[in-house]
Amino acid sequence: MNFEAHLAPYAAHSAQSRGRSFAEPQAEARTEFQRDRDRIIHSTAFRRLEYKTQVFVNHEGDLFRTRLTHSLEVAQIARSISRNLRLNEDLVEAISLAHDLGHTPFGHAGQDALNARMKNYGGFEHNLQSLRVVDALEERYGAFDGLNLMFETREGILKHCSLANAKKLGAIGQRFIDRKQPTLEAQLANLADEIAYNNHDIDDGLRSGLLTISQLNEIDFYARHGREVESAYPGISGRRAINETVRRMINALIVDLIGTSQQRIGDMHLKTVDDARSAPPLIAFSEKMQQDAVLLKRFLRENLYHHYMVNRMTSKARRIITELFDAFMAEPMLLPPDYQLPANDDADSLAKQARKVADYIAGMTDRYAMREYRRLFRVDEI
Repeated sequence: MNFEAHLAPYAAHSAQSRGRSFAEPQAEARTEFQRDRDRIIHSTAFRRLEYKTQVFVNHEGDLFRTRLTHSLEVAQIARSISRNLRLNEDLVEAISLAHDLGHTPFGHAGQDALNARMKNYGGFEHNLQSLRVVDALEERYGAFDGLNLMFETREGILKHCSLANAKKLGAIGQRFIDRKQPTLEAQLANLADEIAYNNHDIDDGLRSGLLTISQLNEIDFYARHGREVESAYPGISGRRAINETVRRMINALIVDLIGTSQQRIGDMHLKTVDDARSAPPLIAFSEKMQQDAVLLKRFLRENLYHHYMVNRMTSKARRIITELFDAFMAEPMLLPPDYQLPANDDADSLAKQARKVADYIAGMTDRYAMREYRRLFRVDEI
């Protein structure tokens, strides 16, 4: 069965893929990108996303987004757009589900703290860590480390990369050196991520009480859709009004992205996936919608991400990550055996041990990191 017969010629086709690092027999009932998606869903790192922060730390409430629910929402948005653009839905879903696998506990606060501690050992960046998870850290197969994903899936996971790191990564980092684009599917997953977190952070911010409707009505994009909801449903209020407004915002962003991207793709007369790689970014919002998205992100940064209540938790998060790292580096025997270097490993041992400590901490969920902190620093915990 040809699962990909409907795809545009410039979409990523399994048969034209650059393949896997380790050759494997093809699956009989799935495409290779479907296979990647399934491997990601069954991975340990994916399950851990259920207890990793989006904005609010896991213990702060049961209804806030986690990295897992966020990844599912990104995948849903990305698949919907992909179908309209005749791109590969399975590839865009695999990238969407895997894009946060390397995130630390406590969101960006955890990443910043770990990066600061890893400054002298190559740094820490969650996109690189996500790639490291699927390339090396998952242990599910006898024949190789990692998940042995297709090149295009791995390429999409690596959204950002410095030139210094790109030069160390070989073929997967070459596009950053050549200043080329990834597949259209990877470009799409990146913007679906933006659509999801901007709008759902509004929802979580309102649910938490840290944001108010009156604040949001100062943002034209929210106010405009809020007026539409009030006009369509006079007297509507509460969660129903918020959900209707956020839903319309998401739909407006999706419709705009589809229309703008279709026009850009058509203007370039693409024939192959390599044509898309050599073109400028083609999956994009219109200029007006991009302005709305920028203002929305700025609002969230100033009013939610830097809210004093969020700052209190991020301050605790930085302290937890920093002190865990320092304790494990000072006494590696505190680590589980799999994260300790062999006794005879002395070449670059400090950097290697630091990377293992970073792997251990990055793999923690929010509540596991807090538990480890208590175990190490409280005498009444075991």
